[in-house]
Order: sequence, then C-alpha cells, then structure tokens
Amino acid sequence: MTATPLAEPGPPCYGPLPFPKMATSIIDPSRLDKIEFSNDEIARYSRHLIMPEVTLEGQKRLKAASVLCIGAGGLGSPIALYLAAAGVGRMGLVDGDVVDFSNLQRQILHGTRDVGRKKLNSARDRIREVNPNVQIDLHDTLFVSSNAEDLVKDYDIVIDGTDNFPTRYLSNDICVFMKKPNVYGSIFRFDGQCTVFAPHLGGPCYRCMFPEPPPPGMVPSCAEGGVLGVLPGIIGVMQAIEAIKLIMGIGEPLIGRLVHFDALKMKFREFKLRRDPKCPVCGENPTITELIDYDQFCGIPQAAAAEAAEAPIPTMTVRELKQKLDSTDKFVLVDVREPFEWDICHLDQAKLIPLGQLPSRMSELDSADEIVIHCKSGGRSAKAVRLLQEAGFSKLHNVEGGITAWADEIDPSVPKY
Repeated sequence: MTATPLAEPGPPCYGPLPFPKMATSIIDPSRLDKIEFSNDEIARYSRHLIMPEVTLEGQKRLKAASVLCIGAGGLGSPIALYLAAAGVGRMGLVDGDVVDFSNLQRQILHGTRDVGRKKLNSARDRIREVNPNVQIDLHDTLFVSSNAEDLVKDYDIVIDGTDNFPTRYLSNDICVFMKKPNVYGSIFRFDGQCTVFAPHLGGPCYRCMFPEPPPPGMVPSCAEGGVLGVLPGIIGVMQAIEAIKLIMGIGEPLIGRLVHFDALKMKFREFKLRRDPKCPVCGENPTITELIDYDQFCGIPQAAAAEAAEAPIPTMTVRELKQKLDSTDKFVLVDVREPFEWDICHLDQAKLIPLGQLPSRMSELDSADEIVIHCKSGGRSAKAVRLLQEAGFSKLHNVEGGITAWADEIDPSVPKY
C-alpha cells in the first residue's frame, strides 16, 4: 500500500483477520453497584438511556469509568468535550502548555480570552460548562518515563492526543505493561488515522506497526506542515467513540483495524493489522520489559549532538538585522519561506527564494555579497545557510527566530502565523 502522509508511514496491511468483538465492558461490574443518578442526570443522559444498546446500565459504566487524555490540544479538545458530555465519570488531562493564538483554529477547548492561560485551566472551565458532574484531574506536566506509571495506573483507558514520537512510544509501552487500552489518533494537513492498541485484548501495539521511529526532523510537525482546523475534530471524535465502546462493551472496537481519513476526498479507508510475534514489547519474547529513555530511542539527543558537531552557523538577531536595514550597509536579504507564507507577511527588502528552490536558483546570488537569510523561525534558514556554505558561499548569516522574532521584537504590526 502507499504510505500515508501522516506523522508516520502508512501501516502495513497483513491480510484478512477476524475482528475482535467486545463481549463485555472493560469496566468491572462490581463498580456499578454504588453508581446513582440524580433526576438532572437522568434528563441529561435521556437520549442514551432510551437506546437499547446503552440503557441505564451502559450509562452507569460511563459514570464508573476513568479516562486519561494525554494532550489538551487539537485532538484532546473533541475527546474531552464529548467524553464529558457523554457522562464519563472521571477524566484526567495531561498537558504543560499555554494557549497560543495559533491554537484557536482547531483547539476548541480554548477561546480567545484564554490566550496566555494554562491549557489545563481553560480546559477545566470549558468541560465544567459542558458537564459539571465530571471529575477532572489536572496533570500540569509532560508525559515522561518518570511519571508515566503513576499517571496511568488509576485510569481505565489512555487516549493519546499527542503529536511527537517519544510520547507515542512511551504511551504505547506503558499501556502494554499495565494492560490498558491505548486509543490512538494522528493528524497532519488533510489526513488522519485512528486505531486502538490493546495486546491484552488480542490486538497489536504501536510498535507492531512502527518498530522504529523515523530519523529526527524527517517528518514535519503540524506546526511546520499545517493541519486543517476541523480535521482533529473528526479524528478526536473517533477516538472518543472508541473509548465509549470499550467502556460500554458494545460494537466492534478498532482493535486490529486502522481507519485512515482523507478530508480532501472525504474518504475513509480501513487497514487490517495484527500483532507482530517479534514485537519487542508485546511479542512472544519481548526484549523491552520496562520504560526506557524515549528521547534517546527516537534519536533526539544524537541529532542534537550531530548538529552541534557541525561547523557553527553564523547568526544574526532581528535587532542586528534592523540596524543593518537602517544603515547604508550593502547586503542581500533572502526569505526562504513558501510563497503562501510570503503572502501572509514579509519584509519589503527581502528576496523570496523558497528553500526547495534554492539549489536551482543559487545563480541568482553572488558569493561576493553578504547574504542574510531568514524564514519563519530560523530552522529552514539554517538549512539554507548549510546549502550555501557547501556551495562555497562564506558571507552568510541566519536570522535567529526569523520573521516571528521580528514581529515580537521589532514590528508588532507584522502578523504571526
């Protein structure tokens, strides 16, 4: 099959497999004995209670259940809102970030007045508006090896709403070790995918699909590549549905199946997955039996060390760039962003040469000139400096922080994106 343009390569298709069917809920029936509902709750959940697949017993299971959602961002927003509205009794949120204007296009837990607030605080307030009966546990921290067990142990289900590889491998491994279902979702640009990793229920784990992470920097993040604002709503709701099915014990969960969604074509595709008997975590002879250093596993320290070992890139602050622009110094300012980014904002003195076009357009630059290069935040311009250095250019500077720093420190009228 063709690789999907997500934060991972496309999953392997292993051929026909029997789909696991949920015979019982993952919630221990003994926990339902003390569950009661007020008249207000009966009215709130009435559309559930009249469904023969749900009834009062299914709603009790929801109220007895606890869900840990890692991330209160694009995926975490619809997950948290819909699970709260459905009546999940206890919800834990893990996030250490603050709300930024760039979040508001998709992270519907947060509003304009929340910019600058902790995401957990705005999420708590929004969830309480949806359903004040839900117990909300706030975990203002990163999800790391040192706290993963303590965070996961008291919850029935883990939902991964993150966008980085170390956390995905960590959430997978801790769920395998603790026999917790891990409801997975991933989004990028116009594509998303969802599945449930649960080896203890007969399905594969994340490592069965992706034994090794891609090299650092190879796969762009949503901040670098973008994401359609409504896409996490689709995938996050799918994750919430899977959690509810597991809690109630109804339907066929996405165990051994992965659903891929293409928003541009409005098309869903399903891929069958199976456990890898050689999987290092859930296989027949596991070689990983405890949590590891996931940054190290994903090559992040090695990549940083390799970058540090290279010849230093000459840099320039935006204040130094402003001084040069105001002076009579002769130099060439090059913007290596994409044309659609240029349309959002640009410096009038700059020449646009997108990074991907730089190798074929180097003849437009003179190696005798002093050349200053910038992009959105400094990453692509650093790569451009490397390319030009390799081609023999020497009078080069990379603008630290790019046009974002220019907007922050020099000209607030320049829009940030």
